[in-house]
Amino acid sequence: MRLPQAEPEEVDIALIGVPFDGGTTNRPGARHGPRELRNQSSLVRRVHHVTGISPFDLVRVADCGDVATNPFDLDDSLKRISDFYARVKKAGAVPLTAGGDHLISLPILRGLASDGPLGMIHFDAHTDTYDSFFGTSRYNHGTPFRRAIEEGLLDPKRVVQIGLRGAISDASNYDWAKEQGIRLVFIEELTERGVASVMDEAKKIVGAKPIYVSFDIDVIDPSFAPGTGTPEIGGVTTREAQALVRALSGLKISGADLVEVSPPFDQGGITAITGATMMFELLCVLAEGKAKR
Repeated sequence: MRLPQAEPEEVDIALIGVPFDGGTTNRPGARHGPRELRNQSSLVRRVHHVTGISPFDLVRVADCGDVATNPFDLDDSLKRISDFYARVKKAGAVPLTAGGDHLISLPILRGLASDGPLGMIHFDAHTDTYDSFFGTSRYNHGTPFRRAIEEGLLDPKRVVQIGLRGAISDASNYDWAKEQGIRLVFIEELTERGVASVMDEAKKIVGAKPIYVSFDIDVIDPSFAPGTGTPEIGGVTTREAQALVRALSGLKISGADLVEVSPPFDQGGITAITGATMMFELLCVLAEGKAKR
């Protein structure tokens, strides 16, 4: 967003890249997401045309660089990420992250949830609450929120997942999430009820306590955002995505991420510009809340 570089201790909101796709199970490339999101974010302007918010005038915002992940060691990468976000939390900054595959949300939550479990509003085609892939892989982009709940980082009764869809590998895939009390909103319900109704319910569920926001680009239909690892047709439009994020206003958000942009599968940068624009939408909500606090 043409912002200066800074350290987390110098800002109110820290833009951070996590170039990691070591948890990818299908099409790789999300490790290049932060670079291309930065490229396309040069098109972002100052003032939100609906809310009138200029986040850069409300709070101190800067690019705090990339977490130095280890592409050869998943466990080391997870530790590096969690350590970095623990530093961000200690500094009092709110992180807004460019991923990376969705596994990065787990170590981010490890760094941020030291005071107790967070709630979460999660926009995605998939729940990412599976137990393992291939019988052994418990740490991948399909498992981060199951691990986060098991580790006490998320309160499942304050978790809402919106935009779910697509065929599943087993009829029981959603059972664990439902048993934990997660509120699952499938795309059909979102379409029938509308954004305002679903987000009103989501905000009541998470309440006034701190939450995390995770936005997987594949919640958006691949006709708008083809550059992602696990595309699912029948998703939300970009306009609906903007409305969903704008409805987060008023919540106490401890951090947010936008993940799963994979530039090698993109067409003309359309996915990356969509992701960068959604990060601006998130930034406006974060800045408004941070300034009020």
